[in-house]
Amino acid sequence: MTTADAAVDDRPSAGLPEDGRPAAARRRRERVTCAWCGREVADSGTGRRRKYCRQSCRQRAYEQRSLAGASQLPADSVVLSGIEAGELIDRLFALRCAAEDVATAVAEGAGKAELVAMTQELVQFATDAERLR
Repeated sequence: MTTADAAVDDRPSAGLPEDGRPAAARRRRERVTCAWCGREVADSGTGRRRKYCRQSCRQRAYEQRSLAGASQLPADSVVLSGIEAGELIDRLFALRCAAEDVATAVAEGAGKAELVAMTQELVQFATDAERLR
């Protein structure tokens, strides 16, 4: 193939990644979570992606940005109540314990079924830990 042939590649998959889908189609399949509460955001399929799952989350985020500007906090700061911080710490502890359990099971040569169940639990703990509120 000459340099000219390489520059004009009219195959249907030319310029596409290995899975054959354009970047926009791949991006649409990715799970999007609410920037405020962490719930999954429904994808409309067209237009710009939504950042918030509900209007109330959008309003709370606006209020936080407004208060952050008035209080000299950085705009990207996250303020948690004592209860919310404690719950987050508990979720992170559960995540660490699950990761340690998986590492121990691998070191001890656990069976495939047991490892699959443990990794599914680990993923669930990680998903829970992502949620700030």
